[in-house]
Amino acid sequence: MKSYTMDLGGRPLTLEFGEVCKQANGGLLVRYGDTVVVVAATGTKTPREGVDFFPLTVDFEEKMYAVGKIPGGFIKREGRPSTHAILTSRLIDRPIRPMFPEGYHNDVQIVATAVSVDPDNAPDIPAMIGASAALCVSDIPFLGPIAGVRVGMVDGKFIINPTLEQFKVSRLNLAVAGTKDAILMVEAGAREISEQEMLDAIFFAHENIQKICAFLSDIQAEIGKPKMEFTPIQPREDLVKEIEEYGAAKLKDALMDANKLEREANVDKVKKEIAEVFLDKYPEESADVAYVIQKLVKKIVRRTIAVDKIRPDGRALDEVRKVTCRVGLLPRVHGSSLFTRGQTQILNACTLAPLREAQVIEGLGPEEMQRYIHQYNFPPYSVGETKPLRSPGRREIGHGALAERALLPVIPSEDVFPYTLRLVSEVLESNGSSSMGSVCASTLSLMDAGVPIKAPVAGVAMGLVKDGDFFTILTDIQGLEDALGDMDFKVAGTNDGITAMQMDMKVHGINREIFEQALAQAKKGRDFIMGKMMECIAAPRKELSPWAPKITTISIDPDKIAKVIGPGGKTIKKIVEETGAKIDIEESGKVYIASPDSDAVEKAIQYIDGLTAEAEVGKIYTGKVTRLMNFGAFVEILPGKEGLVHISQLSTERVEKVEDVVSVGDEIAVKCVEIDSKGRINLSRKAVLQGR
Repeated sequence: MKSYTMDLGGRPLTLEFGEVCKQANGGLLVRYGDTVVVVAATGTKTPREGVDFFPLTVDFEEKMYAVGKIPGGFIKREGRPSTHAILTSRLIDRPIRPMFPEGYHNDVQIVATAVSVDPDNAPDIPAMIGASAALCVSDIPFLGPIAGVRVGMVDGKFIINPTLEQFKVSRLNLAVAGTKDAILMVEAGAREISEQEMLDAIFFAHENIQKICAFLSDIQAEIGKPKMEFTPIQPREDLVKEIEEYGAAKLKDALMDANKLEREANVDKVKKEIAEVFLDKYPEESADVAYVIQKLVKKIVRRTIAVDKIRPDGRALDEVRKVTCRVGLLPRVHGSSLFTRGQTQILNACTLAPLREAQVIEGLGPEEMQRYIHQYNFPPYSVGETKPLRSPGRREIGHGALAERALLPVIPSEDVFPYTLRLVSEVLESNGSSSMGSVCASTLSLMDAGVPIKAPVAGVAMGLVKDGDFFTILTDIQGLEDALGDMDFKVAGTNDGITAMQMDMKVHGINREIFEQALAQAKKGRDFIMGKMMECIAAPRKELSPWAPKITTISIDPDKIAKVIGPGGKTIKKIVEETGAKIDIEESGKVYIASPDSDAVEKAIQYIDGLTAEAEVGKIYTGKVTRLMNFGAFVEILPGKEGLVHISQLSTERVEKVEDVVSVGDEIAVKCVEIDSKGRINLSRKAVLQGR
């Protein structure tokens, strides 16, 4: 076993090779604090037949035993991956994918299993570093190493891989991955930080990434296997030249169309025509002909944008497509919006509910209640396709999490707005950056619902196309520019700063100059979109929807919670049944009462006040006679609280029998005249009748 250690963020990062995963192409144990991750990289010896892409699979496995828990539910084993596990898989996949040679079509699988987790050392970054290390020492032709770190910002200072307590007060949660030369991936959530602060944080992260990459390179040089040889698809040069001379001009004309569906139809027609001509001439080279035609499409688009500075739809490089907004279009929904930008359209619905409906997050971190939830759906009709409807995939979960992260800093606190909020973005049409469209649509529906958000949030997707020494940065990229470009860079924020960012590269990273220009151009695009949103609705509505629950918060003595709940929950069930309101009680004594009917809320408040109130000497109550005794009558003056009216205090005149004056069920006015040392309440009807 070989063990290597370096300092990372003031803690030892240790990589152990040779003892585990010996039948994988590369494997190791990663230790960071008390967090331990097993990582294995495996690849096939031959390419997958009939594919023109790199089949990479990355799986991050959460094991509940890693934090001393047994999985909940009937089946006591881990089931489908949690949202956090899926997002971690994506976090590892995105910087690794561009680091394989073009034309390498062998299956590669990375499996990272968290087997011990220390809350102060999250397993995602160790898993990413472990994946890079496993690939480096394997015979798989990986062009790394890559590495990643998290950055927090506390009291204006950047911190590498913050602890749990540091994250609670951090203005920034930034994950960055890259090579020793450039940035490959960025994932960030922030509390309205400036472009300059974000830029400084990213390159602070890169300084540490360079150290990790040097560490991994030294390990690879010492114990790495020789890389396997492979032969990428290489069509004949004369075939490539012949197809280009025949079809380049035709394809360029077909590609220059602003309408996605018309452009795709025209391009397909030209591609089919080119294929027919060359398949007649070279029937045995059908795969090469198809490959060359597709590469020619990419080459034309990239050169037209990077060198000629012309976009397929004719827009200026920094121009946002036409934006239209609507709110309140769904009458029975608590808040709704329709956001359209070019050929991307999002319908968003906001639902408000009591805090009891918050989502319980149970995983390798501390259990928490999530009261703000954003979900994203991408049906096949949104891109004109027919496919079976499935449960959300990794892409949908990732896009939903990005939009959720963008809006989280502006969601009002539980004290200000005691609601659970669920936002659902339905993509009705897609041609580029539906995730940023979801950010805008969510902001609109939150304001339509009357949620007092701290500030509106808008988002925009940026692109990059490099051709040799030429490069062009694009604002509000459409699908074609995303698919054939080199960067997908999404930025969301308020007028005061960035709240979320996500960047993925298809090339081996970008430098600071490109980053600065992209951030500045993104700010301009965000401002334009924000202006269009504000024309639709400038501030949250003053009143909630009539269909939304009205939630009122009251406080009671924590010692009296048991009285409100009652034995086996009997009392609180009775209140809910009689009033129709939903009631949640916290250990602190906070009581949340929810109902669309304000009368129901008021009735529940009165009931709870009665249960928790104390009788006061000298106060007059209207109570109900509950029991008759020879010596007097018992009267309930508050829910669950009885007092005795002695026979001598029932009337201004002498009373022979209690039954002569009152009956069970009568409502009478009584005065509290004494509460004795044992808490017994003595009442007087006589004092009320005499006006004393």
